[in-house]
Amino acid sequence: MTRTITRSYGDYDTARSVVERLEESGISSSNISIVGRDSKAGETNAEEGAGIGAGVGGAAGLLAGLGMLAIPGVGPVVAAGWLAATAVGAVAGATAGGLVGSFIKEGHDEDEANYYAESVRRGGSVVSVRAEADQVLNVEAILDGAIPLDRTERTAQYRKEGWSRFEESAAPYDREATTSSRMTPPVV
Repeated sequence: MTRTITRSYGDYDTARSVVERLEESGISSSNISIVGRDSKAGETNAEEGAGIGAGVGGAAGLLAGLGMLAIPGVGPVVAAGWLAATAVGAVAGATAGGLVGSFIKEGHDEDEANYYAESVRRGGSVVSVRAEADQVLNVEAILDGAIPLDRTERTAQYRKEGWSRFEESAAPYDREATTSSRMTPPVV
């Protein structure tokens, strides 16, 4: 039985290295997906969906198929794999629920799906793997070896900030604006 295992990471470079390790261990690139923010990719060609794998991810395997797309509520992301294809269909109106719907379709519950979508919106990256029963332990070891974000801790942090669920209609998260709005003005 196939199981989908997903982890979120604070930066694209970590997620990219996880994908590389998964492929090196024999996991087929057709069973791996990555969606995230990569500052080196830029945001100017998000609508083009052009393959940028060689420039930001590598020249072989899944990373060679990286492309840019814009996801409602998230903004421009680097994406590849079956999860990206589902999200593209959702963006085009072919699938209800966008990124959250893509995670739910792969077997995640609604809370998990909202968390993963929100972690991408806030600048993180997600790696998701379809694993057969005999691959689960290896896949989990690779995903967890890169020290993913702690979902319980991050969800609590998001909720403390007023978040309850991912909102496709929300503007993409602006970390700098959020950080500066939390800063207290100097006392004069």
